[in-house]
Amino acid sequence: MDGTDRTILNLINLALPLTGRPFCEVARRVGLSEEEVIARIRDLKERGVIRRLGAVIDPRKIEWTATLCAADIPESRLEEYASLVGGYAEVTHNYVREGRPNCWFTIIAPDRRRIEEVVKQVEQALDTKILDLPARKVFKIKVGFDLE
Repeated sequence: MDGTDRTILNLINLALPLTGRPFCEVARRVGLSEEEVIARIRDLKERGVIRRLGAVIDPRKIEWTATLCAADIPESRLEEYASLVGGYAEVTHNYVREGRPNCWFTIIAPDRRRIEEVVKQVEQALDTKILDLPARKVFKIKVGFDLE
């Protein structure tokens, strides 16, 4: 990854320009063609530097709900856990941490009923208890990484 890639990532990290051709605007800012910017972003994605490129939607603004879930999954079942939980479209994050509980995931759904369905299905499939931790108060911070 070179300095130009870092500049492109800085530009799209916080806000992709809201225009009909956002990559054209990014290209103008970095002095490349639109095709070159798209090719660089595609390459960064193929190399795993970028996981995905998409909007971050605040579920509350669209009248949806979200929760953080945790479970203690034995090491021997982590792949099964990851595959199962990662298979739900409503799961936005899914990760393992040290300590107990060791597995954490977030669910965003149209309503609380759907969250409860997903939690129950995961509990039954893994024969374990899921800790459901809906937010009481949200403290959202804007995260941006200066890559230059």
